[in-house]
Amino acid sequence: MIQNNIEAILKENSLIPVVTIESLDQVDNIYRCLSSQGIKCIEITLRTQISWEAISLFKEKYGSEFQIGVGTITSNEDILNCMNLKVDFMVSPGLTTSMIQQFEDSGIPFLPGVATPSEIITGINLGWRVFKFFPADLFGGAKALKVYGAIFKDVSFCPTGGINKENYQEFLDLKNVISVGGSWLLNQ
Repeated sequence: MIQNNIEAILKENSLIPVVTIESLDQVDNIYRCLSSQGIKCIEITLRTQISWEAISLFKEKYGSEFQIGVGTITSNEDILNCMNLKVDFMVSPGLTTSMIQQFEDSGIPFLPGVATPSEIITGINLGWRVFKFFPADLFGGAKALKVYGAIFKDVSFCPTGGINKENYQEFLDLKNVISVGGSWLLNQ
């Protein structure tokens, strides 16, 4: 199963809110905002001091309704924390050799970040076929993904970084884009 079946989660959720939680008081409001839009998936980033606590709280309160992912995975320790919390998926901004085996062994669907052809080829050589394209706006956006589609025919992407309500459909219209992620979904 490629990347512990990350593709199934992405196919079910074409829009993935990427959320940074600054205060535990935000959890219920975030849930209400996303639920009101019919969204049942969230990527909570590890960008604040309370991130792990927020992930745990969101999972405790809404784990039966939402697929809960953790973003900004940058270490084996992060992967172990995800395993302990039994999150639904993991997202990394990059692809590092030190985390390869831990990702595979975790049993949790995972989405490694890439931006360059070399990073994509590295992932392909590991047997991976689905990647986060990040930061999309800095690495050519939809134009780059269109080119990558001609070169890497069996690869799918979930672009994040600079995706917003004005441009997300342009990305989703590409054959090699399975879903998109962004923070704009909380501003609806």
